[in-house]
Amino acid sequence: MVQARKFGELIYTPETASGEAISKVETHTPKIEAPDTVKAGEPFHVKVSVGPHPNTVQHSIRRVELYFYEEGRPFNPVRIAVTELEPEYAEPELTFKVVVKKSGVLYALEYCNLHGVWEARKEVKVA
Repeated sequence: MVQARKFGELIYTPETASGEAISKVETHTPKIEAPDTVKAGEPFHVKVSVGPHPNTVQHSIRRVELYFYEEGRPFNPVRIAVTELEPEYAEPELTFKVVVKKSGVLYALEYCNLHGVWEARKEVKVA
């Protein structure tokens, strides 16, 4: 019988990877590039990339998601974007134009068809 676990326990991060997953941290953890400080209500770019990583039908990044945990919001996170990627045609390097009004944390999730869901996060302050 399979032990039911909370979905969050199934998401890999550099801090929680263990066993065989440790060898996948560098190639599977999303990288978030965004300013440390932004102005409220002004657009800024967030780049999410993964890799280097294979891009074949047998082994590829199939999905990238971007969320924002907004400081003081009663229900978090806010889903900003979800992108499905087609193996061999689309590389996991995406840029999103984002607008926030309060400080918070960006979360990027990526799904590899062989190695599961991986998470990265970056704090963004509103000045």
